[in-house]
Amino acid sequence: MAITTSARTAYKVLVVSAALGGLLVSVTGSPRSATAGSPPSTQAGSQKTLYERLGGYDAISAVVSDFGNRLFADPKLASSFGGLPPDRQARFKQLNVLMVCAATGGPCTYIGRAMPATHQGMKITDMQFDQVAAHLVTTLDKFKVPQPEMGELLAIIGGLRGDIVGK
Repeated sequence: MAITTSARTAYKVLVVSAALGGLLVSVTGSPRSATAGSPPSTQAGSQKTLYERLGGYDAISAVVSDFGNRLFADPKLASSFGGLPPDRQARFKQLNVLMVCAATGGPCTYIGRAMPATHQGMKITDMQFDQVAAHLVTTLDKFKVPQPEMGELLAIIGGLRGDIVGK
């Protein structure tokens, strides 16, 4: 029996939702791999950082732009992302590019606020976080990000759940 694309995506969302639940973030609020104090993610036996394996700044920027556009257009996320003017959308995207770049071993410095401060008072639910995660998986699939790199990136981003949900 063939697995449909929608079933495959639903499965990935379930796996991602489970994986995003229990990962760590450094005390400074910048995302890291699950081992506190460890260097940015590198694949075993490889000298390349996750940043390099994702394709560098331009590739990360393209993914974040598409991902942001999905969030801004999703009516289920309108309370957080709906109605943002173009300058706020651009700032959101730029800060997320810097965050992903820095967290994956790239040359960027994240200049945004720590995640708890950024999301304070927003009362984001697990369901909303999972909806954002689903958009990220869809975007990573669209850009044909390989599974190992996708998993590493989702683990890093998933570590932010505790700093975002319920604040």
